[in-house]
Amino acid sequence: MEKIRVGIVGYGNLGKGVELALQQSPDFELTGIFTRRAPETMQSVTGNVPFFHIDTAKDYVGKIDVMILCGGSATDIPEQGPHFAAMFNTVDSYDTHAKIPEYHASVDEKAKQNGNTSVISTGWDPGLFSLNRMIAEAILPVGKEYTFWGKGVSQGHSDAIRRIEGVKGGVQYTIPMESALERVRAGEDPELSTREKHMRECFVVAEDGADKDKIAETIKTMPNYFDEYETVVHFISEDELKTEHARMPHGGFVIRSGKSGRDSKQIIEFSLKLQSNPEFTASVLVAYARAAYRLNKEGQSGAKTVFDVAPAYLSPKSTAQLMKELL
Repeated sequence: MEKIRVGIVGYGNLGKGVELALQQSPDFELTGIFTRRAPETMQSVTGNVPFFHIDTAKDYVGKIDVMILCGGSATDIPEQGPHFAAMFNTVDSYDTHAKIPEYHASVDEKAKQNGNTSVISTGWDPGLFSLNRMIAEAILPVGKEYTFWGKGVSQGHSDAIRRIEGVKGGVQYTIPMESALERVRAGEDPELSTREKHMRECFVVAEDGADKDKIAETIKTMPNYFDEYETVVHFISEDELKTEHARMPHGGFVIRSGKSGRDSKQIIEFSLKLQSNPEFTASVLVAYARAAYRLNKEGQSGAKTVFDVAPAYLSPKSTAQLMKELL
Protein backbone atom coordinates (compact mmCIF):
# COMPACT_ATOMS: atom_id res chain seq x y z
CA MET A 1 0.00 0.00 0.00
CA GLU A 2 1.25 3.46 -0.94
CA LYS A 3 1.76 5.53 2.21
CA ILE A 4 0.86 9.21 2.44
CA ARG A 5 3.69 10.91 4.32
CA VAL A 6 2.38 13.39 6.88
CA GLY A 7 3.83 16.09 9.11
CA ILE A 8 2.08 17.69 12.07
CA VAL A 9 2.62 21.39 12.84
CA GLY A 10 1.82 22.19 16.48
CA TYR A 11 1.43 19.75 19.32
CA GLY A 12 -1.39 20.82 21.59
CA ASN A 13 -4.62 18.86 22.06
CA LEU A 14 -5.38 18.91 18.34
CA GLY A 15 -1.88 17.81 17.31
CA LYS A 16 -2.02 14.93 19.76
CA GLY A 17 -5.43 13.98 18.39
CA VAL A 18 -4.04 13.92 14.83
CA GLU A 19 -1.22 11.61 15.91
CA LEU A 20 -3.75 9.19 17.39
CA ALA A 21 -6.07 9.44 14.37
CA LEU A 22 -3.21 8.56 12.03
CA GLN A 23 -2.74 5.33 14.00
CA GLN A 24 -6.20 4.26 12.79
CA SER A 25 -5.42 4.97 9.13
CA PRO A 26 -2.89 2.49 7.67
CA ASP A 27 -2.49 4.46 4.43
CA PHE A 28 -0.67 7.24 6.34
CA GLU A 29 2.86 7.46 7.67
CA LEU A 30 3.76 10.15 10.23
CA THR A 31 7.16 11.58 9.30
CA GLY A 32 7.51 14.01 12.19
CA ILE A 33 6.03 16.70 14.40
CA PHE A 34 7.10 20.32 13.99
CA THR A 35 7.06 22.55 17.08
CA ARG A 36 8.20 25.98 18.29
CA ARG A 37 9.35 24.37 21.52
CA ALA A 38 12.72 22.67 21.99
CA PRO A 39 12.31 19.37 20.07
CA GLU A 40 14.61 17.47 22.47
CA THR A 41 12.18 18.17 25.35
CA MET A 42 9.15 16.73 23.56
CA GLN A 43 7.59 13.28 23.81
CA SER A 44 4.80 12.08 21.53
CA VAL A 45 1.65 10.29 22.67
CA THR A 46 2.71 7.10 20.93
CA GLY A 47 6.31 7.54 22.06
CA ASN A 48 8.12 6.93 18.78
CA VAL A 49 7.67 10.02 16.61
CA PRO A 50 10.57 12.45 15.98
CA PHE A 51 10.16 16.15 16.75
CA PHE A 52 11.71 18.95 14.68
CA HIS A 53 11.84 22.69 15.18
CA ILE A 54 9.26 24.45 13.04
CA ASP A 55 11.97 26.52 11.34
CA THR A 56 13.44 23.34 9.78
CA ALA A 57 10.22 22.44 7.92
CA LYS A 58 11.64 23.79 4.65
CA ASP A 59 14.21 20.99 4.76
CA TYR A 60 11.40 18.44 4.36
CA VAL A 61 9.95 19.68 1.08
CA GLY A 62 9.58 16.58 -1.09
CA LYS A 63 9.76 14.30 1.94
CA ILE A 64 6.27 15.11 3.30
CA ASP A 65 3.12 14.80 1.19
CA VAL A 66 0.72 16.71 3.46
CA MET A 67 1.27 19.03 6.44
CA ILE A 68 -1.56 19.03 8.97
CA LEU A 69 -1.67 22.43 10.70
CA CYS A 70 -2.80 22.20 14.32
CA GLY A 71 -2.22 25.72 15.62
CA GLY A 72 -4.85 28.14 16.88
CA SER A 73 -7.06 30.20 14.59
CA ALA A 74 -6.48 33.49 16.39
CA THR A 75 -2.80 34.00 15.56
CA ASP A 76 -1.13 30.76 14.39
CA ILE A 77 -3.08 29.59 11.35
CA PRO A 78 -3.45 32.99 9.61
CA GLU A 79 0.35 33.13 9.36
CA GLN A 80 1.15 29.43 9.07
CA GLY A 81 -1.50 28.64 6.44
CA PRO A 82 0.01 30.68 3.58
CA HIS A 83 3.56 29.98 4.81
CA PHE A 84 3.22 26.19 4.65
CA ALA A 85 0.98 26.23 1.55
CA ALA A 86 3.99 27.61 -0.34
CA MET A 87 5.96 24.44 0.51
CA PHE A 88 3.49 21.59 1.05
CA ASN A 89 -0.02 20.34 0.51
CA THR A 90 -1.82 21.32 3.72
CA VAL A 91 -5.01 20.89 5.69
CA ASP A 92 -6.19 23.02 8.62
CA SER A 93 -9.17 23.76 10.85
CA TYR A 94 -9.20 27.57 10.65
CA ASP A 95 -12.50 28.49 12.31
CA THR A 96 -12.85 32.28 12.40
CA HIS A 97 -15.99 32.19 10.22
CA ALA A 98 -16.10 35.87 9.28
CA LYS A 99 -12.51 35.87 8.04
CA ILE A 100 -12.56 32.62 6.03
CA PRO A 101 -12.87 34.34 2.60
CA GLU A 102 -9.85 36.53 3.40
CA TYR A 103 -7.88 33.53 4.69
CA HIS A 104 -8.86 31.44 1.65
CA ALA A 105 -7.47 34.13 -0.68
CA SER A 106 -4.12 34.29 1.11
CA VAL A 107 -3.66 30.51 1.10
CA ASP A 108 -4.93 30.13 -2.47
CA GLU A 109 -2.31 32.53 -3.81
CA LYS A 110 0.65 30.74 -2.19
CA ALA A 111 -0.62 27.24 -2.96
CA LYS A 112 -1.26 27.98 -6.64
CA GLN A 113 2.11 29.69 -7.08
CA ASN A 114 3.82 26.50 -5.93
CA GLY A 115 1.51 23.81 -7.32
CA ASN A 116 0.23 22.72 -3.89
CA THR A 117 -3.26 21.87 -2.63
CA SER A 118 -4.59 23.24 0.68
CA VAL A 119 -7.91 22.20 2.21
CA ILE A 120 -8.86 24.91 4.69
CA SER A 121 -11.39 25.24 7.52
CA THR A 122 -12.10 21.54 8.00
CA GLY A 123 -13.40 20.06 11.25
CA TRP A 124 -17.03 20.07 12.25
CA ASP A 125 -17.97 23.76 12.32
CA PRO A 126 -16.72 25.01 9.97
CA GLY A 127 -16.47 21.70 8.18
CA LEU A 128 -19.09 18.96 8.44
CA PHE A 129 -21.77 21.36 9.69
CA SER A 130 -21.01 23.69 6.76
CA LEU A 131 -21.40 20.82 4.33
CA ASN A 132 -24.70 19.76 5.83
CA ARG A 133 -26.03 23.33 5.81
CA MET A 134 -25.20 23.57 2.09
CA ILE A 135 -26.70 20.19 1.16
CA ALA A 136 -29.89 20.83 3.13
CA GLU A 137 -30.31 24.28 1.57
CA ALA A 138 -29.79 22.88 -1.93
CA ILE A 139 -32.40 20.18 -1.35
CA LEU A 140 -34.91 22.44 0.46
CA PRO A 141 -34.42 25.91 -1.03
CA VAL A 142 -37.65 27.07 0.57
CA GLY A 143 -36.91 26.80 4.28
CA LYS A 144 -34.95 27.95 7.31
CA GLU A 145 -31.65 26.75 8.74
CA TYR A 146 -30.84 26.42 12.43
CA THR A 147 -27.52 25.57 14.05
CA PHE A 148 -27.27 24.67 17.72
CA TRP A 149 -23.95 24.06 19.48
CA GLY A 150 -23.42 21.90 22.56
CA LYS A 151 -23.62 20.61 25.08
CA GLY A 152 -19.92 21.30 25.02
CA VAL A 153 -16.93 23.18 26.34
CA SER A 154 -16.24 26.53 24.71
CA GLN A 155 -12.50 27.04 24.95
CA GLY A 156 -12.66 30.78 24.21
CA HIS A 157 -15.35 31.45 26.79
CA SER A 158 -13.57 29.29 29.36
CA ASP A 159 -10.42 31.33 28.80
CA ALA A 160 -12.41 34.55 29.31
CA ILE A 161 -13.61 33.27 32.69
CA ARG A 162 -10.10 32.39 33.80
CA ARG A 163 -8.89 35.94 33.09
CA ILE A 164 -11.28 37.46 35.65
CA GLU A 165 -9.67 38.74 38.85
CA GLY A 166 -10.17 36.26 41.69
CA VAL A 167 -10.67 33.22 39.41
CA LYS A 168 -8.24 30.36 39.82
CA GLY A 169 -9.75 28.07 37.21
CA GLY A 170 -12.92 27.54 35.26
CA VAL A 171 -14.75 25.99 32.35
CA GLN A 172 -17.84 27.03 30.40
CA TYR A 173 -20.40 24.84 28.63
CA THR A 174 -22.61 25.99 25.78
CA ILE A 175 -26.00 24.26 26.02
CA PRO A 176 -28.82 24.31 23.44
CA MET A 177 -32.20 25.36 24.84
CA GLU A 178 -34.46 22.31 24.67
CA SER A 179 -37.57 24.44 24.15
CA ALA A 180 -36.02 26.00 21.03
CA LEU A 181 -34.90 22.62 19.68
CA GLU A 182 -38.39 21.20 20.18
CA ARG A 183 -40.01 24.09 18.30
CA VAL A 184 -37.61 23.70 15.37
CA ARG A 185 -38.06 19.93 15.22
CA ALA A 186 -41.82 20.40 15.31
CA GLY A 187 -41.60 22.46 12.13
CA GLU A 188 -42.73 25.76 13.68
CA ASP A 189 -39.92 27.72 11.93
CA PRO A 190 -39.54 30.12 14.86
CA GLU A 191 -37.54 33.36 14.87
CA LEU A 192 -35.11 32.76 17.75
CA SER A 193 -33.01 35.29 19.62
CA THR A 194 -29.52 34.47 20.88
CA ARG A 195 -30.89 34.03 24.40
CA GLU A 196 -33.63 31.68 23.19
CA LYS A 197 -31.21 29.35 21.35
CA HIS A 198 -28.45 28.71 23.90
CA MET A 199 -27.57 29.06 27.56
CA ARG A 200 -24.12 29.13 29.16
CA GLU A 201 -23.19 27.16 32.27
CA CYS A 202 -19.97 28.07 34.10
CA PHE A 203 -18.03 26.07 36.68
CA VAL A 204 -15.58 28.30 38.51
CA VAL A 205 -12.82 27.80 41.08
CA ALA A 206 -12.41 31.01 43.07
CA GLU A 207 -9.19 32.04 44.78
CA ASP A 208 -9.22 32.05 48.58
CA GLY A 209 -10.98 35.17 49.85
CA ALA A 210 -12.29 36.21 46.44
CA ASP A 211 -15.69 37.90 46.16
CA LYS A 212 -17.80 35.20 44.50
CA ASP A 213 -20.79 37.49 43.97
CA LYS A 214 -18.60 39.96 42.11
CA ILE A 215 -17.08 37.17 39.99
CA ALA A 216 -20.53 35.84 39.06
CA GLU A 217 -21.77 39.32 38.14
CA THR A 218 -18.66 40.00 36.05
CA ILE A 219 -19.21 36.79 34.11
CA LYS A 220 -22.94 37.34 33.51
CA THR A 221 -22.45 40.91 32.26
CA MET A 222 -19.34 40.31 30.13
CA PRO A 223 -19.99 41.84 26.69
CA ASN A 224 -19.55 39.66 23.58
CA TYR A 225 -19.36 36.54 25.75
CA PHE A 226 -22.17 36.19 28.28
CA ASP A 227 -24.35 39.30 28.44
CA GLU A 228 -26.74 38.14 25.69
CA TYR A 229 -27.29 34.68 27.22
CA GLU A 230 -28.97 33.09 30.18
CA THR A 231 -25.84 32.32 32.22
CA VAL A 232 -25.57 30.11 35.31
CA VAL A 233 -22.43 30.21 37.48
CA HIS A 234 -21.46 27.38 39.87
CA PHE A 235 -18.52 27.61 42.27
CA ILE A 236 -16.67 24.32 42.75
CA SER A 237 -13.41 23.04 44.22
CA GLU A 238 -10.18 22.64 42.27
CA ASP A 239 -10.44 18.86 42.67
CA GLU A 240 -13.94 18.88 41.18
CA LEU A 241 -12.70 20.89 38.21
CA LYS A 242 -9.92 18.37 37.55
CA THR A 243 -12.03 15.25 38.00
CA GLU A 244 -15.41 16.32 36.60
CA HIS A 245 -14.45 18.77 33.85
CA ALA A 246 -11.13 17.61 32.42
CA ARG A 247 -12.54 16.32 29.12
CA MET A 248 -13.52 18.56 26.21
CA PRO A 249 -16.90 17.27 25.03
CA HIS A 250 -18.90 19.10 22.38
CA GLY A 251 -21.38 18.60 19.59
CA GLY A 252 -24.50 20.15 18.16
CA PHE A 253 -27.22 20.08 15.56
CA VAL A 254 -27.79 21.44 12.06
CA ILE A 255 -31.49 21.47 11.19
CA ARG A 256 -33.24 22.69 8.08
CA SER A 257 -36.99 22.99 8.11
CA GLY A 258 -38.56 23.50 4.70
CA LYS A 259 -41.26 22.72 2.21
CA SER A 260 -41.26 20.76 -1.02
CA GLY A 261 -43.77 20.06 -3.77
CA ARG A 262 -47.18 21.60 -3.18
CA ASP A 263 -46.91 22.01 0.58
CA SER A 264 -45.11 19.03 2.13
CA LYS A 265 -43.23 19.80 5.36
CA GLN A 266 -39.69 18.32 5.37
CA ILE A 267 -37.04 18.44 8.09
CA ILE A 268 -33.37 17.50 7.70
CA GLU A 269 -31.22 17.08 10.82
CA PHE A 270 -27.52 16.31 11.30
CA SER A 271 -26.10 15.97 14.80
CA LEU A 272 -22.86 15.23 16.62
CA LYS A 273 -22.25 14.15 20.20
CA LEU A 274 -18.53 14.27 20.91
CA GLN A 275 -16.70 13.08 24.00
CA SER A 276 -13.53 14.81 22.76
CA ASN A 277 -13.80 17.85 20.50
CA PRO A 278 -10.08 17.95 19.55
CA GLU A 279 -9.88 14.22 18.84
CA PHE A 280 -12.91 14.33 16.55
CA THR A 281 -11.65 17.45 14.78
CA ALA A 282 -8.31 15.66 14.32
CA SER A 283 -10.08 12.72 12.67
CA VAL A 284 -11.74 15.08 10.20
CA LEU A 285 -8.38 16.69 9.43
CA VAL A 286 -6.84 13.31 8.64
CA ALA A 287 -9.64 12.40 6.22
CA TYR A 288 -9.24 15.72 4.41
CA ALA A 289 -5.46 15.29 4.34
CA ARG A 290 -6.12 12.19 2.23
CA ALA A 291 -8.29 14.31 -0.05
CA ALA A 292 -5.64 17.03 -0.37
CA TYR A 293 -3.06 14.45 -1.40
CA ARG A 294 -5.35 12.89 -4.02
CA LEU A 295 -6.46 16.22 -5.47
CA ASN A 296 -2.85 17.28 -5.83
CA LYS A 297 -1.96 14.01 -7.55
CA GLU A 298 -4.65 14.86 -10.11
CA GLY A 299 -3.06 18.23 -10.75
CA GLN A 300 -5.45 20.41 -8.77
CA SER A 301 -3.84 23.23 -6.81
CA GLY A 302 -4.90 26.17 -4.65
CA ALA A 303 -7.11 26.48 -1.59
CA LYS A 304 -10.16 24.24 -1.31
CA THR A 305 -13.01 24.05 1.20
CA VAL A 306 -15.26 21.14 2.15
CA PHE A 307 -17.63 22.34 -0.58
CA ASP A 308 -15.00 21.58 -3.23
CA VAL A 309 -14.05 18.05 -2.15
CA ALA A 310 -16.02 15.04 -3.41
CA PRO A 311 -16.83 12.65 -0.51
CA ALA A 312 -15.04 9.72 -2.19
CA TYR A 313 -11.70 11.53 -1.77
CA LEU A 314 -12.04 11.22 2.01
CA SER A 315 -12.18 7.43 2.05
CA PRO A 316 -9.26 5.01 1.70
CA LYS A 317 -11.63 2.65 -0.14
CA SER A 318 -11.81 2.33 -3.92
CA THR A 319 -14.85 3.49 -5.89
CA ALA A 320 -15.78 -0.17 -6.45
CA GLN A 321 -15.67 -0.85 -2.70
CA LEU A 322 -17.70 2.24 -1.87
CA MET A 323 -20.41 1.28 -4.35
CA LYS A 324 -20.57 -2.30 -3.12
CA GLU A 325 -20.44 -1.58 0.61
CA LEU A 326 -22.01 1.83 1.14
CA LEU A 327 -24.06 2.90 -1.87
